[in-house]
Formats: sequence, C-alpha cells, structure tokens
Amino acid sequence: MIQAAIFDMDGLMLDTERLTKRLRRQATEEMGIPYRDLIDRIMGRSEPEVRRVFLEEYGPDYPYDTIKERIRRLRREYLAGNPVPVKPGLFQLLEYLKKEGIPAAVASSTYRAVALPLLEQAGIAPYLSAMAFGDMVQRSKPDPDIFLLAARQLGAEPAACVVLEDSPNGILAAHRAGMLPVMVPDLLEPEPELEKILYGRVERLDQVIILMEGMKDL
Repeated sequence: MIQAAIFDMDGLMLDTERLTKRLRRQATEEMGIPYRDLIDRIMGRSEPEVRRVFLEEYGPDYPYDTIKERIRRLRREYLAGNPVPVKPGLFQLLEYLKKEGIPAAVASSTYRAVALPLLEQAGIAPYLSAMAFGDMVQRSKPDPDIFLLAARQLGAEPAACVVLEDSPNGILAAHRAGMLPVMVPDLLEPEPELEKILYGRVERLDQVIILMEGMKDL
C-alpha cells in the first residue's frame, strides 16, 4: 500500500529548470564570461554543492554570488509579469492523491526562502502535507537525507513512498532512501544504469495516476 507521494520541485512540479538555465546564460554572458552548460552536474544539488561545481569549473575567481544575485533579479522580473510555470498534469495528479487520501510532500534541494513562495504563488502549497527543503538537511541529493526527512514528516515508511523526480541525482537519492523512484524526464534522459533502479517512467505527471492505479492490484 502506498502511504505517500514525494515530489521534487524544479523541473518536476515547476517548469523552472529551463527558465533558470536561460537566465544563468544571460547573467553569465552579461559579465563577459563564456557560458558553460553544467546542468548534468548541478541538477538536484543544494546551493553549496552548486557553488562548488561552478568554482571547480571556472576557477576560484568566478563571481558566483554576483551572477546568482543577477539570476534572482531576472527571475523576479520574469515572475512579476508571468505565472509560475507548472508542469503538465500536476494538478490532475494532486487532485487524484487528495481524493485517494494519499498525502503529498515536496523534497526540493532549493532553499525554503526561494521555494516556498513559488509553491504558494503556483497554488501548490495547499496540496502538500509536508515540505522538506535544501537548507533543512546537511547532505544534498544524491544522498537520501531530504527524502527520508519528508517521509518522517509524513509519518510514512520509506518503502511505501513513491518519489517523483526528473533528475538522475534525485532518482539515486530516492533509491538510496529505499523508496520507489518514478522518473518524469525534463532536461536529462536517464542513462541505462539509472533505468535499472526506476520503479517507473512516465512523460507527464498525470500518467502517474495510471501507474498508481496499477499498484492497487499488487
């Protein structure tokens, strides 16, 4: 019996990975620095880990904080005139979970101060029974800490939790937590080795409903 569904946020519930990638390119090139796509290394990572990757790639003089602040300003400007971009099928799935009495949680590497306003603005927060953010754990994905925290918040057994993720780091974290990883690919497709640990793979969030309906017969 499935006791809970745990969602990643960026690239899974919210279509923000593409937006952030575009804004990072803009902010980097504004400073005359060649843009390098590091999405495969930073997706699903916490803020300190993302910082470490950029300094390793560009060197210790890389103006990480300046570019980060520029990205924040650009994001605020964008969201002031546009709705928070939500992934297709999200609310259909959230309504299904609510109807079935299956609690939902978010487990995002994004820090609470950034993530919570997005969840509230998008109308997602009222559906969530628990929230775990990157500044609430010491180790980020692919370590399992954030998913285990979400399960504890929900009072659910890890083995009875479905985790919905778009990133390889998130899938690894869910697997290491002893949960059921379901991938909804966004910017990265799963490698063959990663596919071996997937419980399922779907292209849209509302297709998770079919998957969960099938689990009732197990």
